[in-house]
Amino acid sequence: MTGHASVGQDVPVTDAVVFDLDGVIVDSEPVWEEVRRAYVAAHGGTWQPDTQRRLMGMSTGEWAHYLSGELGVDRTAEQVAVEVVEEMTRRYRDHVPLIDGADQVVRRLAARWPLGLASSSPTRLIEAALAATGLTDAFGATLSTEQTERGKPAPDVYLSVVRRLGVDPAGCVAVEDSSNGVRSAAAAGMRVVAVPHGSYPLDPDAAGLAVVTLNAIGALTPELVDGLG
Repeated sequence: MTGHASVGQDVPVTDAVVFDLDGVIVDSEPVWEEVRRAYVAAHGGTWQPDTQRRLMGMSTGEWAHYLSGELGVDRTAEQVAVEVVEEMTRRYRDHVPLIDGADQVVRRLAARWPLGLASSSPTRLIEAALAATGLTDAFGATLSTEQTERGKPAPDVYLSVVRRLGVDPAGCVAVEDSSNGVRSAAAAGMRVVAVPHGSYPLDPDAAGLAVVTLNAIGALTPELVDGLG
């Protein structure tokens, strides 16, 4: 664990905790990468060295336009979105890759605070993942960036979720794995717990925005959340 977590009278009260989904609760980033890499290759595009890093946090519309435009895929953005999400849905029907212990962490925190979910996944994949992991009822507000004007790193999805929860962003803790996700939650004015994926480390600027960085989601305890300042 790195970063800082201060304890004392100046520690803000936590009113809610908002989770990202991909990379925090389900280990889906490698699946997304595999599916989109194969799709780009099959449709005449060229995957770039920084493509996966750029894609993390984009809304469905944003990454579909990116694949269709900048990567040269010979399909419209609308076709890209439908076809890639359909393949992801098929993968999820076979297996939703729950991160070890993530469901228990969510349940422990749900016993203390209202929870929200701010995800870049399409709504249908969010619903499938939560149903498969038995976590649908743990979240008081769930939102996809496809329902907001801008995806991460813009703060839109986090601001919309806390609005639905009826709390102030300054009273919320966000749990994120990606650089764009950390930037998004920080831009919304939230305290950010980063749990980066081993294959996708945080950019230095994003790492500096996190209040604390954990090596695994299992380290996220109610006691740690209580001490975040």
